[in-house]
Amino acid sequence: MWKWLHPYAKTERLYQLSSTLLPWFSIAALLLLISGCVWGLMFAPADYQQGDAARIMYIHVPSAILSMSTYAAMAIAALIGIVWQIRTADMAVAAIAPTGAMVTFVALFTGAAWGKPMWGTWWVWDARLTSELILLFMYLGVIALYNAFEDKQQAGRAAGILALVGVINLPIIHYSVEWWNTLHQGASITKLSKPSIDPAMLWPLLINLLGFACLIASLSLAALKNEIIRREKHRPWVQQLVSDI
Repeated sequence: MWKWLHPYAKTERLYQLSSTLLPWFSIAALLLLISGCVWGLMFAPADYQQGDAARIMYIHVPSAILSMSTYAAMAIAALIGIVWQIRTADMAVAAIAPTGAMVTFVALFTGAAWGKPMWGTWWVWDARLTSELILLFMYLGVIALYNAFEDKQQAGRAAGILALVGVINLPIIHYSVEWWNTLHQGASITKLSKPSIDPAMLWPLLINLLGFACLIASLSLAALKNEIIRREKHRPWVQQLVSDI
């Protein structure tokens, strides 16, 4: 693993990789989200029980799933930073956290908008909703802790430890609908053997899921580039890069 990571422990190499990948993820996100949203919101059939109100799932479900996946990616970066002492991994944690917080907020907001017509209220202290709210607080905690230290090496370690502690919340979010009696419906597309959703609705949902993943990747890469520039502004290659802009 170290041999694979070693080249990208250098900030210049990681910056170059981020610059290379960013336009590809950005274009993919744009194309996938446009096609997925148009298909889902305009051409996919309405839900037989919830009607057109269920169309919000094309935003809510991908953001909810990827809010957890993004946190897992941040925790992996934190683990690499702590175990292998790689500074660029700490930078990745700082870059991923704001994007993850945004996606989690979108999941909570769209979930509340979907819950109002279905449950008659914007919010209930349901196990799934509450654990998802805790996930947002964990993201915000990582961001706040990273920015609380002047020494960014200490900041990265502290934020990384908090990110790893928060991993325990991920299985709670995922299995909350099975462990407790909740208002939130159970899994639909994550039941890989037999998803309980019509294929005409499943495909645009999967396209949006991939589109959201590309959007998260592009935003995180852009944030990572900015973090590298801030942290390495004294380096000759950064000074040359800034002077060329």
